[in-house]
This record gives sequence, structure tokens and C-alpha cells, in this order.
Amino acid sequence: MAQTTYLLEGLPKIANSKVAIFLSKWHREHSERMVERCVAVLRQHGCDMIEQHLLPGCLEIPLAVRRVAQRNPDLDAAIVFGVILKGDTYHFDMVKDLCMSGLERVMFEYDLPIINEVLPVSRIEDVIARSSDDDKNKGLEAAAAAIEVIDWRRKNPRRVG
Repeated sequence: MAQTTYLLEGLPKIANSKVAIFLSKWHREHSERMVERCVAVLRQHGCDMIEQHLLPGCLEIPLAVRRVAQRNPDLDAAIVFGVILKGDTYHFDMVKDLCMSGLERVMFEYDLPIINEVLPVSRIEDVIARSSDDDKNKGLEAAAAAIEVIDWRRKNPRRVG
């Protein structure tokens, strides 16, 4: 897998923004490192409200995002973190496909940007490389994407009427 360095200079401020972060318990030690980096960058750029939700697995994430979106119509973005590690069965494909299609449905149903850092991988080493304490941590990418899409949506509001 290719890795990218995430540049955070020049990102806009997103004061008064509300972001919900969702995290799967599976391989939590890796996902938590991504979440930590993500939260730090969001706060640096003015995100006022960050709520976090810990879920049993990646399959439950779309349902949780939907529930939070129902409860908080003024939510600016959701960010999801998890690891789906391929094993010897087809369970990997089921979880990956249902999680991704569920997130897509929720995103369009609620007009809510969902930044997806659920990592379907064949080797745990690929997750370790993306959750390390360096400039390739996927939490940085997630925060940058959320900041950029929140800023873009503020500049391009929904048409009313």
C-alpha cells in the first residue's frame, strides 16, 4: 500500500463546528492512535465540539452514524475509524461491503460528510504503518478532509426553497 504524508499547513479555521468520531473496538489500539491525531488537528483548527462513540465493530458504525445524525441535524461531519483484517473466511468481505454501503446510504440520506478511515487490510502491518506516530498517520488525513469539507460546505450552503 502506498503511504502519503499529510500537509496541514494552510487549512482553514472551522470555529463553531461539530464533529462526531466513531471507532470500532477491533484493533482498537491502532485506531485510537489515529483518533488521537485527528482530534488534535481538529481542535487546532477551531473545532468546538467533538463527540466520540466506541462501537463493537465496523459493521455497527453506519447505524451509529445514522442515529447520531438523526439526533444532531447540525452535525458538520462524521469521521469513522476501524480495521477490518482479512482472515481465512469471507467474513472480511461481508463486513467491509456492508460497512461501506451503509456509510454511503447514511451520507446521502442525511447530507452529512462522512470521512472514512475504516481500513480493510490483509496484514496488520499495513494498519501499524498508518497509525504510527508520524506524518503518515491516517488520523491526520481524516482531520484535514473533515476541515476542508466543512469549510467548503460553509462556502456552498444548501439552497433553501
